[in-house]
Amino acid sequence: MRPLAFALVTLVPALCAQRELPPGSLNKPERLEWFRDQGFGLFIHWSVDSQTGTVISHSMAGASDDYNRRFIEELPKTFNPRKFYPQDWAALARLAGIKYVVFTAKHHSGFCMWNTRTNDFNILRTPFRRDITREVLEAFRAQGIAPGLYFSPDDFWWLYKNRIDIQRQIPGVQPRNNPGLMKLDLDQVRELMTGYGPIDVVFFDGEPHGLRELAWKLQPNTIVTRGAIQTPEQYVPGVPLEGVWEACITMGTAWQYQPQNENYKTGGQVIGLLIETRAKGGNLLMNVGPKPDGELPNEQEERLREVALWMQVNQECIYNVRPWVITNEQNVWFTKKKDEDTVYAIVKHEPRWVRGQWRDFVLKSVQATDQSEVSVLGQNGRVLEYRPEVKPQPTLKQGYDGLHLRAMFTHRLQDNSRWPNPIVLKITHVKPAFTPPKVLAAGADKRLPMK
Repeated sequence: MRPLAFALVTLVPALCAQRELPPGSLNKPERLEWFRDQGFGLFIHWSVDSQTGTVISHSMAGASDDYNRRFIEELPKTFNPRKFYPQDWAALARLAGIKYVVFTAKHHSGFCMWNTRTNDFNILRTPFRRDITREVLEAFRAQGIAPGLYFSPDDFWWLYKNRIDIQRQIPGVQPRNNPGLMKLDLDQVRELMTGYGPIDVVFFDGEPHGLRELAWKLQPNTIVTRGAIQTPEQYVPGVPLEGVWEACITMGTAWQYQPQNENYKTGGQVIGLLIETRAKGGNLLMNVGPKPDGELPNEQEERLREVALWMQVNQECIYNVRPWVITNEQNVWFTKKKDEDTVYAIVKHEPRWVRGQWRDFVLKSVQATDQSEVSVLGQNGRVLEYRPEVKPQPTLKQGYDGLHLRAMFTHRLQDNSRWPNPIVLKITHVKPAFTPPKVLAAGADKRLPMK
């Protein structure tokens, strides 16, 4: 196999534009460091309009009064997720390597998925009559997964009740220009931050002014993500961003469950997004949307289980890692163990790595030392099943043209021995072969539309 050519990451200036962040973040540095170590979160979009398979909340914007009346008055009467068992969600999330969850307590429609005293547009006014937010947070905590909440400062129910045209991102509908809406939001944030135990993460999808400060006041250890750090939506930036950041991306094309007109990413694509995000120093917040009966769609469960198998083998290269001097050399992506001189070379299957086949690599960015060793994550380097004559121990040698690696994929992960997902080489006691120039993305002061 010819040596891998040296390749810097591609710049994507237009996609690297970020939302303006208000100054004065009170996210504690040590908590941001904790958050960055987690690496992988689960976003859950679910609300009363999942029953019709529509885009979550946004169908109310520009809709007729009759449509919005039916949305507000009729949809709650039929929302009854009899198959809701969040313990199953949480157990699957833990298996998939999820470290924190962010649940939509209130999306833009204003429907509250908790037992709120602030309005009558909430889960206790449905046939289900149970506090879904409480049950979700308790189920994930029981699995050791850090609890988090999504909260929209926008509230279409409040706009409808006050005869204000429903839309987003204009001054006339913002809480700062509507004292009644600001009071409602503050009261709701207070309920969530005082009545549901420690909340590790809060995602404010809209103007966070005043709300994030209340969240920090009530729970100083909480991490405010959107509203205080960069949260690119539906893409991974072309270059690593400064500081702590989080990409939030759907498993399909929709945030909430859609029974039709939906195209899901493959399990391999989800794994690829996780790898690329971690190589660039960010967290991946992967979204799922439960069905209105409370179960996850089969497609979403299947992909999480594919991720679970990959993470069972390779999670070491995802947690407690930081970017290497470059993100990738062609189809080999890198993460570096935090505070250690260990690098993970994550080999994407292009072409597919056949079980029992030797592969040779030359890495330009990694330089070996006298103590360097290489291994394949999940393998002991001694056994190829049914082939005792084969000795699959990987090797390394520093050459003038780069670090030469030779390794065999031996792990039988599926019956057909055609595992399609990345294989990870762990290389210890190494150092960078060069100091790269710092690359900045253009257009960082621009704003992107929010979901």
